[in-house]
Amino acid sequence: MVNRLGVFFSFGLFFLLFLCSCTRPCHQYDVYGADEFVIDSYKIRQGKLSILEMEGNEPGELGCEAMEEYQDIIAEDDILNIAIYHPKRQDVVEAIQFINDQVGFRVSQGKIDFPDIPPVEVVGLTLEEARLVIQESYQQHIQGVEVFLNYRNRLSHKVELAGAVAVPVIPVDGKIRLFETLAIARVPNNANFFKSYVVRDCVQLPIDFYKLMNEGDMTQNIVMRGGDRIFIADPSDSKAMVMGEVGGPRPINLPYGFISLREALVSAGGIPFTGDRDCIQVIRGNLQNPKIYLLSWDHIVHLPNDSLLLMPGDTVYVSEKPITQWNRFIEQLMPSWTGIQIGHGVYTIFND
Repeated sequence: MVNRLGVFFSFGLFFLLFLCSCTRPCHQYDVYGADEFVIDSYKIRQGKLSILEMEGNEPGELGCEAMEEYQDIIAEDDILNIAIYHPKRQDVVEAIQFINDQVGFRVSQGKIDFPDIPPVEVVGLTLEEARLVIQESYQQHIQGVEVFLNYRNRLSHKVELAGAVAVPVIPVDGKIRLFETLAIARVPNNANFFKSYVVRDCVQLPIDFYKLMNEGDMTQNIVMRGGDRIFIADPSDSKAMVMGEVGGPRPINLPYGFISLREALVSAGGIPFTGDRDCIQVIRGNLQNPKIYLLSWDHIVHLPNDSLLLMPGDTVYVSEKPITQWNRFIEQLMPSWTGIQIGHGVYTIFND
């Protein structure tokens, strides 16, 4: 009697497992096929801004003024390097050089103080305009003086960088652009360009770092302005997850904002014989209202890599075959089944 109940129970569970296989996954959600996945992959190929729109964000548009160079001017608290030349007044030359070597010339209340002449108003002037004004002031007292100057440090006219950079502060001059700024900052090759961003006036600018740095798209190469902040993300800051019947379930880094489904499966060790290659699900979006795609191995083999793309937050789940479920069920059942058999044997002995 015990044997019959065990066999009936086992086949009943196997039938339930078979019904729960991947022929109709996730009944409570809409399930899309390969065609929809290819269409969405085309959107992903368009870049970061398109991916943000798919995630429900509105990145906005980059204004034309962001690409325009501007005239850089001296601001309050800028520190200048100043040098002068005179063929005879070596004392004046050395006095200016001493101050320059020690602290530089700070702009205070719009002016710069000099040891031999009255303070000179320089705020709002370009470097060339300031040079001519300072030189004229000196020549009113000492004929034949030539003045040279450049920036030593700037308080407001600079870009601050954080994250994966080697140089945290870079001055701007009205001409330096984003590409040059990132080169000076020594951004690593494996930086996460998808999660990197520029903030200007407390607003994140709609810029695709990947298109700029990897594809040479100069429409992203904005002119940097004082007060801009750049954050360069770590490679692990955006991920997709590969789970289920794969060689090694794991998170996959997406430093560029996308990866092909084939590459993700290879990175996770591929699909072993226990996996159901006709039931590869990609789950996209939040758990309350996900978008689920159902794909097969034939799609992955025959469609181009860039037609099957994952984006940050995606989860790939490879189902197990019904026979795999059955084998694992048997493995779990065996200890209990052995116990039942032993008990039945003991029961028979005592009854005999």
